[in-house]
Amino acid sequence: MNNAEKVSVTMAREQMQAIRESVEAGEFATTSEAMRDAVRVWQRQRLEDAQRLEAMRARIHRSIDDPRPSLSLEEAEAELARFIETEAKGSNAAP
Repeated sequence: MNNAEKVSVTMAREQMQAIRESVEAGEFATTSEAMRDAVRVWQRQRLEDAQRLEAMRARIHRSIDDPRPSLSLEEAEAELARFIETEAKGSNAAP
């Protein structure tokens, strides 16, 4: 690892024990490998969270930009009730 940087990290005893146990079980060759894997998982999770947030923002913008007229609360509840009823009938249909 040419571009590796050594750091010092303080962890809860239970967390460090879990890492040591994973090394002892052969899941990782060293605690450093286990820590690098944990950081990769953290990075991937952050990326997925950012993608989900961007998708939610896009849906919100599409909703705001939707030219259809807004529904009143009563109209929205009636539409939702019709949708649920239709879905329930569809799921009870024989294959």
